[in-house]
Amino acid sequence: MTRPRPSIAGSLAGAVDLSALKQRASQSSASPGSEQPGGVEITEANFEAEVLVRSSQVPVVVVLWSPRSDASAQLANTLAELASADAGKWSLTTVNVDAVPRVAQMFGVQAVPTVVALAAGQPISSFQGVQPADQLRGWIDSLLNATAGKLSGAADSEEAEQVDPEVAQARAHLDAGDFDAALKAYQTILDARPNHAEAKGAVRQIAFLQRATAHRPDAVAVADAAPDDIEAAFAAADVEILQQQVTAAFDRLIALVKRTAGDDRTKVRTRLIELFELFDPADPEVIAGRRNLANALY
Repeated sequence: MTRPRPSIAGSLAGAVDLSALKQRASQSSASPGSEQPGGVEITEANFEAEVLVRSSQVPVVVVLWSPRSDASAQLANTLAELASADAGKWSLTTVNVDAVPRVAQMFGVQAVPTVVALAAGQPISSFQGVQPADQLRGWIDSLLNATAGKLSGAADSEEAEQVDPEVAQARAHLDAGDFDAALKAYQTILDARPNHAEAKGAVRQIAFLQRATAHRPDAVAVADAAPDDIEAAFAAADVEILQQQVTAAFDRLIALVKRTAGDDRTKVRTRLIELFELFDPADPEVIAGRRNLANALY
């Protein structure tokens, strides 16, 4: 039996917030025919934290889009590039109006794309339709000018003052939903500082999410039909973790440990330990998983 989780990032190890990746990954799994744009994907669960609370720190831009509209996804991706270049001065979020209609209703959306900017929890500017990049740049600059000195700002906090530019840029890539750039940036940090906790956790987690979102959407059914196929089981476990069915993923591989021996058993045990390491060691499901693995081995 699994329990609801607001975001896989809440339990993943490491200091960096990967909720955007999780939301984007789950959308990719649910809608393989559509491309999820960059930005933090908003749901009912994270709306308050990622939009209302966050907008007290920096302006939050909400793109209301639909996978039925290529233009709306392209607009979100253009804004994601601007968000990445601005390195945390404002936050980009996206709302799939088909997936979370209640959130879309909060904004009174009548057409996609619709873009709304918020500061201190209140809408301050909006527009409908696609805009060229230069106009978007001007619109963002006007938001930053209008809110300058009026919000707490990430740069005003003690934590932000201690963040070096490389880490800030890596985080900005994550905020923009650019997996490849974020992974490269964090790997560069890790190469120079092998014990950097945030970079170490981020590299591990982003690499997992990139691998997991590449699996076929019916991976669980494929593995259930061939329970002794190790690669199929690995793919199914990845997908189950994306779907927040963490115990199911662990149990699947623990059962396979019991049915294998030699190199195959070592291979499955190694993958299971890698999955454990994605989470906080104190997570109850990780504790139970490690205990069950020990029982399966000994």
